[in-house]
Amino acid sequence: MQQREEKLLEASVESLISRVAHLKNALHSFIYKLENEYERLTWPSVLDNFALLSGQLNTINKLLRNEKTPSFRQQVIIPLLLSPDRDEELAKLTEQRVPVFSHEIVPDHLRTKPDPEVEEQEKQLSAEAARIGPDVAQKQIQTLNKLCSNLLEKLNNPRDDRDAESAAIRQNKPSFNTADTNALVAAVGFGKGLSKCRPPGPVAPGHPGQGPMMSGGPTLQQVTIGGGSGQQQGMGPGAPLQQGQPGKMPSNIKTNIKAASSMHPYNR
Repeated sequence: MQQREEKLLEASVESLISRVAHLKNALHSFIYKLENEYERLTWPSVLDNFALLSGQLNTINKLLRNEKTPSFRQQVIIPLLLSPDRDEELAKLTEQRVPVFSHEIVPDHLRTKPDPEVEEQEKQLSAEAARIGPDVAQKQIQTLNKLCSNLLEKLNNPRDDRDAESAAIRQNKPSFNTADTNALVAAVGFGKGLSKCRPPGPVAPGHPGQGPMMSGGPTLQQVTIGGGSGQQQGMGPGAPLQQGQPGKMPSNIKTNIKAASSMHPYNR
């Protein structure tokens, strides 16, 4: 009878190890996809991986709850040998996670109860829950249920309704400033509010009765040549022009044009 129970226990442990290995391989594959193939990974593929992991976990739970599976809680594990030296066989079995089976490692791996700090926190939470009266606890439960119901209602709300609410909010909220628009139109159309900027450089005084043609540049004289009488007249006040031959520009006009050209900003 005892040998039969031992064989059944060994078979159950081997089956459990095999299921856990399949689960571990599925986790490794999914993590590899998340880290290296995230650009090509689609949401249906992610859901398929989660479904695979969930199915394997359910299979392990069914195996543990099976009537033919012995209760592992009743089994006691006793460390027969503790050594601070590295154990290659143990490192190979644990995939280099546990290379040493020493007094420092055993309490963590063979622990059947939570850490003392966790136990203390559980005791504090239990004490706080015991101090709360039934009426206060019922009110807190109702408030939590109300918050959860509102959250579920918002999550289950159709997308069209959310889009309609967003569109209504955008329509009611103005996206422009009327004063800024009017100021921009006045500046573009009438130059209102624009500062008068002049290019750097000395401003040469113009002739009497005429303004400068370009701010910061010299004033050019306009020359009119009369073809019928052979007379040429300038824009200068009372400046007599020389009478020359037909088709030939008088020398004083040439001198004025050359002087004006040499004073132009682009010819300096």
